[in-house]
Amino acid sequence: MRRLLLIVTVLCTCAGCDHVTKNLARNSLAGTGRISYFGDMFRLQYAENPGAFLSMGAAAPESMRFWLLIVFIGIFLAGLLIYLIVSSNNSKPQIISLSLVAGGGVSNLFDRICNHGRVIDFMNIGIGPLRTGIFNVADLAITLGALWITVVSIRGDKQPNL
Repeated sequence: MRRLLLIVTVLCTCAGCDHVTKNLARNSLAGTGRISYFGDMFRLQYAENPGAFLSMGAAAPESMRFWLLIVFIGIFLAGLLIYLIVSSNNSKPQIISLSLVAGGGVSNLFDRICNHGRVIDFMNIGIGPLRTGIFNVADLAITLGALWITVVSIRGDKQPNL
């Protein structure tokens, strides 16, 4: 029961924060150009991304993007959620990190389904010409979760299972 509550809490927090920030971006940034902060290290700029991470696959045919970015990702996320719920041999850090990946993925999938195959992105970080792609809160959750599960796996997690 504790494991399920932790999974649901992380998923809802990720999806809720992502949804709120995407709505703010749509309402405040669409059509305004970019807004720079901290000497242009952080930018807010509205974009709708038809591709995956860093717009990979954006030029692919729409039917291919549908199958890869909606159907395949949906199946992957369903499998990940089932694994999180039924697997009893995961520690708390493992559950949180995988739930971050699932939460970000579900939120981006929902955005893609509701936004004609596109995901709203609005943040960019960099110095001079060295910049990240434009991303969103769900992307941050996925990246943080992936990095965290990698670190936990490499160091060999010693925490008890939930």
